[in-house]
Amino acid sequence: MKWNKFTIETTTAAEDLVSAMLAELGIEGVEIENNVPLTKEDQADMFIDFLPELPPDEGISHVSFYLEDGEDHSALLKKVEEGMEWQRQFVDVGSGVITSSDTEDLDWMNNWKEYFHSFAIEDILIKPTWEDLKEEDKDKLLIEIDPGISFGTGKHETTQLCIRQLIKYVRKCPDAKILDVGCGSGILSIVSLKLGASEVVGTDLDENCMRSTAENMKVNHLAEESGKFYVGNLIDDTELQNMVGRECFDIVVANILADVIIPMASVIPERLKEGGIFITSGIIDFKEGEVKQAIEKAGMKILEIHRQGEWVNITAVKS
Repeated sequence: MKWNKFTIETTTAAEDLVSAMLAELGIEGVEIENNVPLTKEDQADMFIDFLPELPPDEGISHVSFYLEDGEDHSALLKKVEEGMEWQRQFVDVGSGVITSSDTEDLDWMNNWKEYFHSFAIEDILIKPTWEDLKEEDKDKLLIEIDPGISFGTGKHETTQLCIRQLIKYVRKCPDAKILDVGCGSGILSIVSLKLGASEVVGTDLDENCMRSTAENMKVNHLAEESGKFYVGNLIDDTELQNMVGRECFDIVVANILADVIIPMASVIPERLKEGGIFITSGIIDFKEGEVKQAIEKAGMKILEIHRQGEWVNITAVKS
C-alpha cells in the first residue's frame, strides 16, 4: 500500500501539543524529528552505545503523519491547519508549514515498536506483549500492553503521573470502582484493576480504543465483566452519562488534554461518590491555572499537584 507523508514544521516546544491535536483528529501515529540531544535515559531505552552527532538544536521540530494514497484528504488537512493556528495563541508553533511526499509500502504502524521496551513505575512493570519477562522483574506487578493504533504505552509523562496517583489512591480504597475517561489502550483501567479495583468503566471518542482495551484486558487475564467500555463524549452525551452512572465512582481518572478537562470538570462531581477522587493529567504547564479554576468551580477541592517535565497532574476530591 502507498501512503502520502505530510510533515509539519513546528517547534520542539509545540511538538507534543501538535501530536495530541493530530490524535484528536483521528490521525493514527506520528513521527517526530528534531535535533534535541538524547539523554542518558533515552540512550538506555534505545540500546544506543554512543550518542549520535546532531546538528545544533535550533528548536525546530518536524512532525510527520501518513494518510492512505488515492483519497481526498483536503478536509482533514484544513482541520490540521486550523488546529495549528488555534494552538498559535498558546505556544510558538513555528512556521506551521505542511509539506507532502509519497512513500512506498510502509509498516509504519509497527516500526515504532523497536523503541518501546519494558519499564517500571514504582513496583509496577509495564511490558510490551512482544517482549519476554526478565527474571529480575518477576516480583513486580506486571501490566502487558499492546497499544495497537490507540494512544497509550505508559511511557508518556502524563500517563506516568496518573499511574503514580492510582497507585496511591486505589491502594487506599480496596475494591474501588473506577471511571477512566479517554481510556485509549486501556492502560489506566488495567493498572486500576491490577491494583485491586473491583470494576472499571471506560469511555473514549475512538472506536479503535474499544478493541485495543478489550485485547489488553484479555492479555492481562482480567475478567471481561470487570470492565465496561463505551464510545462517546462524557461532556454532553446524556445517554452516555446515564450508562456510565451517577455518584457511583470512588475514583475518576482522565488523562486527556487540558482543553477537554476544562469543560468536562463540571460533569465529574455527578459521577463521584462523596469524598471521591478525581485524578487528571494531559495538562501542559501553561494551562495549569485554567484547569485548577475549572475543577474548583465544579465544587471539588485540589489535594495535590505534581509535575513531570512540562506536564502537570492535578488530583482533587469531591467534598
